[in-house]
Amino acid sequence: MSLEKAIDAIRNGRIVLVYDFDDREKECDMTVASQFVTYETIRTMRKDAGGLLCTTTPYRLAENIGLPFLSDTFWDAGEKYPLLRAMAPTDIPYDRTKSSFGITINHRDTYTGITDRDRELTIRTYVDTIFQDKPANEIAEDMGKHFRAPGHVHLLNSSEHILKNRFGHTELTTALMYIAGVKPSATICEMMGDDGRSRDKKSCFEYAESHDIPFVTGEEIIKAWEQFKDDHPEMDV
Repeated sequence: MSLEKAIDAIRNGRIVLVYDFDDREKECDMTVASQFVTYETIRTMRKDAGGLLCTTTPYRLAENIGLPFLSDTFWDAGEKYPLLRAMAPTDIPYDRTKSSFGITINHRDTYTGITDRDRELTIRTYVDTIFQDKPANEIAEDMGKHFRAPGHVHLLNSSEHILKNRFGHTELTTALMYIAGVKPSATICEMMGDDGRSRDKKSCFEYAESHDIPFVTGEEIIKAWEQFKDDHPEMDV
C-alpha cells in the first residue's frame, strides 16, 4: 500500500520519503520527480531535509551523451594532478562500488545558481534537455548551449543495470521514477537531524505521517522493480 501511495504521489509531483536499508546508509531521502521540481519543492528540501540536493541521471543516458562519473573525471585528470588519484573513493564504508556523483551544473540563465528559483530552472531545463527524442550528439550540443559547469546542481549517475550491483538512493529513486512512468530522473535530498547526524528512520516516518507524505523502503522498491523488469524485458536500464 505504501508503494502505491508513493507512485501516485510521484505522478502528481509530490514529495516521497525513501529510506534505503538498515544495513547500508540507514538514511531517508526526500524525493520528487525532477520534471515536477518547483522552487517551493526545493525550499522544502532545503529547510526540512537539509542534506545535499542532487538530481539523478540513468546510466545509459549519461553514457550516451557524455556525462561522466566525477570519480572517473578525477582519475583521468590524475596524470596532471596526482592528488586526485590519491583521493580515489575506494573506501566508502557503506558501499563497495564507486560513488554515483557526476558533474555539477548551472543553467546559463541563472545568476549565482544557488537560489531556489535558479535551481528550479537548472533542474527543469536539464530534464527537458536530456529526455529529448533526438540523437545523443544533439542532446549533448543542447547541454552545452543551456548549461555551464561547475554549478550548484549536483548530478548523480545511476549504476549500470539499476539495483543489480549498487543499491543507493540514486538507484532506488531512479527505479521509482521508471515504475511511476515519469521521466526517470529524481531530485533527492537527505533528511538531516538536529543532533549532527542523519535523521533516524523513526523520526523520518513520523515526519512523513505528520505531513501526509508517503514513506517507502528500499526493500519495497526492489520488489516492485523486479516485477517492473519482468513486465518490461525490452528496457535497457
